[in-house]
Amino acid sequence: MRKRSEKRGNWYLLTGLILGVVLGLVYAWAVSPVEYVDAGPNSLREDFKDQYRLLVALAYLADNNYARAQARLNELRDPDIARTVAMQAQRFLADGRPEMETRSLGLLAVALGEGPTPIVTLPTPTASLTPTPTHTPTPVVVEPTSLQAEGTEQATPATRTLQPTSTPLPTRTPTATPGEPFLLQEQTLVCDPVQTASLIQVEVFDASGQEVPGVEVIVNWDGGEEHFFTGLKPELGLGYADFTMSTGITYVLRLADGGQSVPDLTPPECEGDAGTRYYGSWLLVFRASGR
Repeated sequence: MRKRSEKRGNWYLLTGLILGVVLGLVYAWAVSPVEYVDAGPNSLREDFKDQYRLLVALAYLADNNYARAQARLNELRDPDIARTVAMQAQRFLADGRPEMETRSLGLLAVALGEGPTPIVTLPTPTASLTPTPTHTPTPVVVEPTSLQAEGTEQATPATRTLQPTSTPLPTRTPTATPGEPFLLQEQTLVCDPVQTASLIQVEVFDASGQEVPGVEVIVNWDGGEEHFFTGLKPELGLGYADFTMSTGITYVLRLADGGQSVPDLTPPECEGDAGTRYYGSWLLVFRASGR
């Protein structure tokens, strides 16, 4: 009789436990579900974080407000946000996303890496003022003279004679204009046995010698095309970009903003100290013509 009572008691405990769990789940899911209120962007899923960074980049492209963009990205609590944004820009390029999205992410990555910088694509025109002479009259006073006749004195009135003098006025001197082509200034073979990939390395400068970020570079080959931007690797320079070549393929490189194209680019062969052979890279330096 006692064993039967103990067995029934155990069943009661198990039934009560199951019933409690079921009632707790019903209460948590149906009666009073958990509601997230004021959750931060750092709690977002990874794909939603991509969308968040993209929206911040597009806003930065529109208003160039670096402080606001940085404050918004700080909500993600990413210790290396510049690298994260740069990698997202490269992923979007590889995925064929719209040019505005990749460009905005690239410019934001440059700004995060170097601090607040203005959005630059090509040198903008500036007007310098140079004085040229023009004629402005100034008065010269001639003192009166007198004529005397018998017992009378007659004075001639004072007269004014205008003589020209010169006063400078500003005129414009020619400076750089938008849309100036970038010309190939240097093509150098780079042999580095430590470097494992054969690269096309691009550096872009404006007419004054300053590095230009955000310049779109286009590489074509038989059956393919790739777009990328300068400035996505700020640790190597604001005007720097690179592309990895494959052996047996000939490439043509040009800048989307116009200018000189570079054909017949293939992985060059280099020779090491011990006679070993390996593939090197090409360094292409472009500069705005400044005409």
